[in-house]
Amino acid sequence: MGVSPQAKQFAELLADTSAKAAAVQSKDSSNTALDLAVLRDIVDGNHKASTEPEGVSYAEVDAGGVPAMWAIPEGADPDLALLHFHFGGSVTASMHSDRKTAGHIAKAGGARSLVVDFRLAPEHPHPAQLDDAETAYRWLLSQGYEPRNIGSTGHSIGGTLAVMLPLRLLAQGEATPGAIVSVSPWTDLTLSNPAIDDNEHNDRMLSRATLEAFRAAWLQDPAVDFASPQVSLAKANLTGLPPTYVHYGAHETLADDGAELGRRLAEFKVTSVTHAMPEGQHSFILSAGRAPETDQAIGQMGAWLRRHLGA
Repeated sequence: MGVSPQAKQFAELLADTSAKAAAVQSKDSSNTALDLAVLRDIVDGNHKASTEPEGVSYAEVDAGGVPAMWAIPEGADPDLALLHFHFGGSVTASMHSDRKTAGHIAKAGGARSLVVDFRLAPEHPHPAQLDDAETAYRWLLSQGYEPRNIGSTGHSIGGTLAVMLPLRLLAQGEATPGAIVSVSPWTDLTLSNPAIDDNEHNDRMLSRATLEAFRAAWLQDPAVDFASPQVSLAKANLTGLPPTYVHYGAHETLADDGAELGRRLAEFKVTSVTHAMPEGQHSFILSAGRAPETDQAIGQMGAWLRRHLGA
């Protein structure tokens, strides 16, 4: 069965956004700060791909010094919380771009979701994003949430952070969130997976050039090895991770990254499920509420979170 008309429309929206972003980046301008601000405004517009989830309210909060936004579905279990990380390669997007998408996932999971507005590169390179993720997690703990009742969720670079945070906690000998949902994760910073080039004509959001630009902005320390397990989940020891759900689009440049993460989770005996969405775009969950394939996937994510949080 082919993809839905709504999924095709979503791909066209991504292509339009990418074209606008490319036009800004190709300008002969000496005001790079202004260009970056315009680029971020354009990318934040991707929130229009999601519908407003019914019965979800929002509240901005200070999560231990990190800006964040609660997405609160009606009837959500007050003891359960998701910690959600947005897309954007560490350079663009925000809690505003992910507000509605996070609301859909929260509603499916029966939990409120804290959307983290982590600092962006190049102004704040690695590990600022992971530091903010940890700060927000500790803030949730200070609010009375138990680690086993917290889900770590995100897509694109956010899907990477959703796994990196529990790995950092494990390295520190601390309790991890009770479950992970990682969508379209970027797991190999060496950019060596074949799908990066094989899917370039299919992926309407990302290209090798875009990934290289994101990588340069995020990993500015020349001493950082792109193959280091500190930055590439493809090289990390995944032992001890909580139950992890991975979903990626078959048409995205990072398709092999998602598939590889799924294989490695199985190798490390982590309770996990991996799904590939046929002809799915990168960060397909941005089409929440419009594309039936995405809504079905979010239903599966919600069921995973309900099954494993608090277990």
